Amino acid sequence: MSFRERHHMLDAGEAALHVVEQGEGVPVVMCHGFPGLWFSWRWQLPALAAAGYRAIALDMRGYGRSSRPSSPQAYDRRHTVADLVGVLDALEIDEAVFAGHDFGAALVWDLPQWAPGRVKALMQLSVPRMPVSKRPPTEVYARMAEQHFVHVHYFQKEGPADEELGAAPDRFLANVFWALSGGYRYLDIWQHPSEGNGYLDVLPEAPPLPWPWLSQDEFAYYVQEFRRTGFTGGLNWYRAYDHVWNEKQNRPDEPVTVPTMFLVGERDPVLQMMGSGALKQMGAQVPGLRDVHVIEGAGHFVQMEAADQVNAAMLAFLADL
Repeated sequence: MSFRERHHMLDAGEAALHVVEQGEGVPVVMCHGFPGLWFSWRWQLPALAAAGYRAIALDMRGYGRSSRPSSPQAYDRRHTVADLVGVLDALEIDEAVFAGHDFGAALVWDLPQWAPGRVKALMQLSVPRMPVSKRPPTEVYARMAEQHFVHVHYFQKEGPADEELGAAPDRFLANVFWALSGGYRYLDIWQHPSEGNGYLDVLPEAPPLPWPWLSQDEFAYYVQEFRRTGFTGGLNWYRAYDHVWNEKQNRPDEPVTVPTMFLVGERDPVLQMMGSGALKQMGAQVPGLRDVHVIEGAGHFVQMEAADQVNAAMLAFLADL
């Protein structure tokens, strides 16, 4: 049975958000990261719908057809949590399961604390729950950038990255998707110095499409959307790091007690940077953690690279709620 995609523009309060739905049942809201779109969940939407769930994927604030505020502070937790609560309210949903990837995962980790009573469970991809840094993130990244190129540091200054990536969206998207995938070792870009380099200078050149997990038509959708919008909205999530950190100085993280599944690609650079110990340490931060899945051979975009395995893990977790 196939389920028709339902596209909405929702008034979430301070932002208009593009939402795509399939199916009916317990709602599952999926939040992407950089450089993503609702389309990053294209394999999860029909699988969840076919299993009897109401699958909901967003263009997050700053992306696609959703609002794209110019100020980085508009991407702090106050605003981004309000977006997700606003989506629930607009769709008349009291409580939902939330899935997050990359920046979407970082936001969703905070949701049970910041929106109590609205979160039934979490399905988190790629970014584990970690303690808040004792120093502002930009200070940490600036220190790292003294040793080698660090994209999160390069992205902090408004202008250079926006112009570089926006001038060549097709080349950037292909190269970053490839560099972060299981087909490449992303940490190899650390051999490059920060001085004199932009992101395209250090990323590997991607092999020609199609790849096993990304067709030419699928890639064309990403290029079409980012060619229209540019990358500033997505980059502002990086530029909001210190704003979020400051919010948490006044509102420290609480343990995540709702039922939680975590899933990561074995070759995800986030896991490689943090080390496997990060998964073991998560128990203290997430007492609700039930399942951890490490997908062999997959990289950062695990929901696309290993869609069948991700879908199976999600459905097994949901069935036990």
